[in-house]
This record gives sequence, C-alpha cells and structure tokens, in this order.
Amino acid sequence: MSQGIRDRAVEIRRTFHRYPEPSWREFLTTSRLVDELEALGVDELHVGSDVLVSESRMSVPDDAVLNEWFEKARENGAREDVLEKTKGGHTGVVAVIEKGDGPVLGLRVDIDALPRPESTDESHYPNQEGFRSENDGAMHACGHDSHMTMGLGTIEAIQQSDFSGTLKVFFQPAEEVLGGGKPMSESPLVDDVEALLAVHIGLNHPSGEVVAGSDKPLAVRQSRVTFTGESAHAGLAPNEGRNVMQAVGTAIQNLYAIPRHRDGLTRVNVGWADVGEATNVIADDGELGIEIRAETNELLDYMTEKVERTLRAAADMHDVEVETELLSIAPREDSDDAAVDAVATAAESVEGVTSLVRRADFGASEDATYLMKAVKENGGIAAFPIIGTDHPGGHHTATFDVNEDDIFVGIDVLSGALLELENRV
Repeated sequence: MSQGIRDRAVEIRRTFHRYPEPSWREFLTTSRLVDELEALGVDELHVGSDVLVSESRMSVPDDAVLNEWFEKARENGAREDVLEKTKGGHTGVVAVIEKGDGPVLGLRVDIDALPRPESTDESHYPNQEGFRSENDGAMHACGHDSHMTMGLGTIEAIQQSDFSGTLKVFFQPAEEVLGGGKPMSESPLVDDVEALLAVHIGLNHPSGEVVAGSDKPLAVRQSRVTFTGESAHAGLAPNEGRNVMQAVGTAIQNLYAIPRHRDGLTRVNVGWADVGEATNVIADDGELGIEIRAETNELLDYMTEKVERTLRAAADMHDVEVETELLSIAPREDSDDAAVDAVATAAESVEGVTSLVRRADFGASEDATYLMKAVKENGGIAAFPIIGTDHPGGHHTATFDVNEDDIFVGIDVLSGALLELENRV
C-alpha cells in the first residue's frame, strides 16, 4: 500500500464516523463519497437512483424523516447535484475503474449508520480524538465507516497496480435495515460482474485474523404486524370491546413457543410492541415488530408459515383483525471455494495478518447476499471475507470502535484478492 493511501485512510474514516447517517438517509455520505471518487479519477460514477431499482427498496422511512436528513445534509455541505440524484432516499454510489482487457470484478461495501447515540465516556477513543458522532442519535456502530474507507483505498490500490480488467465498487445504502442489497442487485450494473467480494470488519474476530470466506449468514425476515379491534369502556362495558391487548399478549407468548426445527437454527423475536392508550380503555389497535432468522432459506419459509399461523390464531381467539407488512427480507448465500481461495492466497502475504481462517460462520444476517446471489446466478463467483479487529464494544453498542490499523489490512487483502481473481475467472 502506498503511503498516500495510508495517510488519507484514517482521516477519511474519521470524517465518515463524525457524520453518520441511518439507512436511506445517507445524503451527505453519498456526497462525500462522490467527492473522494472524483478525486481518485474513477472512469465512471453512477449515483443515487441510477444504481437502484427504486420499487425494490425496503424499509424506506416516511417523507418527513427523509426530508429532515436531506436538509441536514444540505446544511452540512452536501453537493446540490448529488442531493438532486439522491432525493427521496435514493442514496448510494457505484464507481467503475477501467484498466484494459480482463474480467469484470466487483466489491461491495455498505455505507449506512445505526439510529443510536454514541458513547460520551472519556475512555471512548472517538471521543478522546474528537471524531465522535456529531449527528445526535446516530452512530457508526458496526464499522461501515471503515468499510467505505476500505472501498476507497482498494480503488486507489488497484489504480496503482498492474490489474487488467474492470472493477466496480458498490457503495450500498441501507444494509442495517436489509433494504439496499436487493434494489442494488437488480441494477444492470451487476449483470456483467464475474466475481464479487463483500467485506465486514470485526464480528468478534481479533486484529490480525482474516476469514477468507464467511458462510451461513442467517436468512432473515422483518415485519410489522397490525392488530385492529374495537374499543370500549373497561369498567362499564368491557364485553363490547374486541381487545387487541389480549391478542398481542397471546401472539407474543405463542410466537416464542414455535417449535425449533431439527434441520438447523431457527429464531423469532418480537423487538417492539405498541398497544393501548389508557388503563380504562379496551385497546382497539396495536403493532408488533417481528424478526425471523433461520439457517437456511427453506427454514425461513418454515418459520414464516408458523409465525403467520400463530398471528392469525391470536387474532381469531380474541375476535380482532391482523395484517402483516413485510419490512425487509434477505437470503442466505455462502462463499464460493474459488473466491475463498483468492482471498486466502492474498491474505497470506499481507503484513499484519497473523491468523488466516479459511471459513467461518457469519453468525448474523446481511443483504450483501442479494448481490452475491445475483452474481452467482449469472455464472460468477462470490465471497464474503471478514477482517478482524479488536473492538472495545460489541457491534451495535455505544462504545463500538475499530483498530484503525486493520483498515490497512483490509485494503491490502481486498486489493490482493482482486488481483488474484483477475487470473482465476
């Protein structure tokens, strides 16, 4: 890696960290990515609605929320031309680097933050060094600031290498709500990609450790469930009500009683419930937020059918109506051997890599699987490596941070793997 890449990487990562934006609200982030990519001199830049199939987006906030973040981005210096292309929550960028004849390779990195506050503790390194989040209630608590930096650094490393072919880097929005992978995977920009790498930092792998290819990302489905009944006075005429509170309670209890499946891991979780208004009123409406995860796509179907049946039974028992709205869904997709081989070969010669793990379970869920699946269906290969880092707080916590030296490891591994793939596809 050149000294120029190394000198800029930390500064770039800290700038992204300082201004985190949640899913579909990455207006300033997209603008800053465009600035960096133009400075690198990429051959093509596709921005906003040009990189997504709009109607396939999932978990898009309402207009009021989008407009609030849109104006905040404008106040913080987002470019008007980028804002025009990203309005309505059409965030994200695809950069294309042309370097002669050769295969078309892809790299996917995610760009969104989480809607949670960052720690103000004096021991929290971003707070110590002055790059703690300046967007109250938002934080890069999963390393996507590092992923974007790896993506930019990998572009520059490839530009300075003897790589021959085309590199497309997909800066994908809305991973945290599993909303951006599907619409980006349906873009024509994916159609000719012959090999794709995605990447994640941390995930409880320590600094110095690289996983060449992760497997078993859990298939996941997230839904909003609405119950509708009829209100009544709880003291004078409780018999006249159709009690949503009872239906919600029954549903929650029985969802957790769904039998596990012998063929693999299955999970269900009720993340939130909003029901009732007063102690003396029979509740006539309520909502639940439900997440299902499963080890395979088939087991996700099993759990979905059981969850829907449980919800209908709870509604029928208490004479109320129920509707389920799909918020987001993402499939399982594993890493291919050929792509894993390329990452492993590259990692063996990277300074700072002290432990190479060929494969490991991903453990959580990801919507990069949509892009991996699309590339495979077109006859290509894909892998999802993990770059280890010592993070003082767990992912999605207020104290999450990364060892910034591991960003350099990530750039070297990814750029080296792309050079390996050039000769393997």
